[in-house]
Amino acid sequence: MMKMIKTLFIKYKEIITYIIFGVLTTLVNFFAFWLFTKIFGEDLYLMNNAIAWVVGVVFAYITNKFFVFESKSWDLKLITKEITGFLGARIFSFLVEEGGMFLFISVLGLGEKSLELLGFTITGQFIVKILLAVIVVVLNYVFSKFFIFRNQGAGTSNQKSE
Repeated sequence: MMKMIKTLFIKYKEIITYIIFGVLTTLVNFFAFWLFTKIFGEDLYLMNNAIAWVVGVVFAYITNKFFVFESKSWDLKLITKEITGFLGARIFSFLVEEGGMFLFISVLGLGEKSLELLGFTITGQFIVKILLAVIVVVLNYVFSKFFIFRNQGAGTSNQKSE
């Protein structure tokens, strides 16, 4: 059984680590969103989301580079390309999230709703954020896997160390 689990982990290591660090990034982002909502109030939800996004992106770049896609290169040209691509992709997914939040909360009024679950109240804003997080995680994986941290050949690549 353990051998089978180890074989599956080796085969799907990148996806498994992406999910693990994606969950951690999402938790960092959600905690920051919650914190800034407490500090600045619910009316500034787009600003709170933007600040939380910055915190999450910094965390995500570091974990994706080193743990998920194992980009070990410190070549300035490659790092510049990674950061530029990473930020570009994350800005795109951020705009999808901000647009979705505006649509669902301000236009459709879902921010006024709330859900009672196990004695906790989950606000409509947080429910919308959770739903949009799924879309954002998928977009970010596709961009990271196929455009940002892909193996680019010997020499200047982000080859995995053995």
